[in-house]
Amino acid sequence: MKKGKVDALLGIVFGDEGKGKVVDYFTPKYDVVARFAGGPNAGHTIIFEGKKFVLRSIPSGIFDEGKLNIIGNGCVIAPDLFMLEAKELEAAGYDLKSRLHISKRAHLILPTHRALDRAYEAAKGKNKVGTTGKGIGPTYSEKAARTGLRVGDILENFPQKYAALKARHEQILHDLDYAYDIAEEEKLWLEGVDYMRSFPLTDTDLELNQALCEGKNVLAEGAQGTLLDIDHGTYPFVSSSNTTAGGVCTGLGVAPSTIGEVFGIFKAYSTRVGSGPFPVELFDETGDKIREIGHEFGAVTGRNRRCGWVDLVALRHTIMINGVTQLIMMKSDVLDTFPTIKACIAYEKDGERITSMPYDTEGWQAVYTELPGWQTDLTGMKSESEFPQAFKDYIAFIEKEAGCPITILSVGPDREQTIVR
Repeated sequence: MKKGKVDALLGIVFGDEGKGKVVDYFTPKYDVVARFAGGPNAGHTIIFEGKKFVLRSIPSGIFDEGKLNIIGNGCVIAPDLFMLEAKELEAAGYDLKSRLHISKRAHLILPTHRALDRAYEAAKGKNKVGTTGKGIGPTYSEKAARTGLRVGDILENFPQKYAALKARHEQILHDLDYAYDIAEEEKLWLEGVDYMRSFPLTDTDLELNQALCEGKNVLAEGAQGTLLDIDHGTYPFVSSSNTTAGGVCTGLGVAPSTIGEVFGIFKAYSTRVGSGPFPVELFDETGDKIREIGHEFGAVTGRNRRCGWVDLVALRHTIMINGVTQLIMMKSDVLDTFPTIKACIAYEKDGERITSMPYDTEGWQAVYTELPGWQTDLTGMKSESEFPQAFKDYIAFIEKEAGCPITILSVGPDREQTIVR
């Protein structure tokens, strides 16, 4: 029997590209959908049949009854937030316990991790990283330090393990002189732990490899974006996990040889949340207009996203890092009304011009080329044949500069507003 493959679906800029919609659209083609990194610090928004769902920890294939969904070992989970998210889906009629498995190796986010996250950020003063305060960083830090708690720990001697780690955190918070109160939060968190025990907590690496041996195909759902990767992002303004194609292997326990297609998702423009360098950021009415039309506000945090034109320097870099085989361009319709559209083709600083990503993008200015806008409503279009010529030219320009084909385009938020070329 021919072995199955793991196709990776990755955000390749700063996250918020629309991964949830694409995973939901792709799910019918796969047997398993698995998340391999990240936690509840970002939401994948899915809209269909007039309903809107924001998934923070649960894979976006959960709406398809016949699919297995997996939260892999590379993820971090907050039991209370997981419970609230899962119960909302159950209330909407979805049977989660029959279609969602959780890795026993995934790490747990404690209430005191969130307090530590806020304390560390407050201590940075003007040098804040811009974290969501969800406890992601401290949890991954303890994973690396080999002192964390994992999902499998809730099955045996958990009260003692929890009390010991909580005490360690409380000592750190005391030393930082940080005031906090987690009493109510902790009560809900412990309720979430009990709730998680009702799910299949398994060795998901074995399950995934068995599925591949049976010829089944897996879709690995990324979180965040490549430029937020702990190794390859705009450090230190990054997330704490490996968000790249390499993270698929370590975050799920699958071999590099099992990777098939690598889908790179990006927007027709650029956005970023939080602090950090962003050479294409617009501080004018154009940036405000993109934000308003694109509803560029965090699905979890509600924070304004910083907006700018598409950054081809960044795209070339992240396509290279991930070995992207196909590009998926989201939110093309947001640019429908602009008479002129710009694209960043290089960076410039102190008279030097570069076309590849530097070690540090701080202080570099974007060099743009201008293209005519299509000034046509794309949202009702069903096929490429309906595209105005200016939009076709924009697609062709990005493909040439990026060196990778755009095979799927999104022209609206609904799953039906997706066009395959």
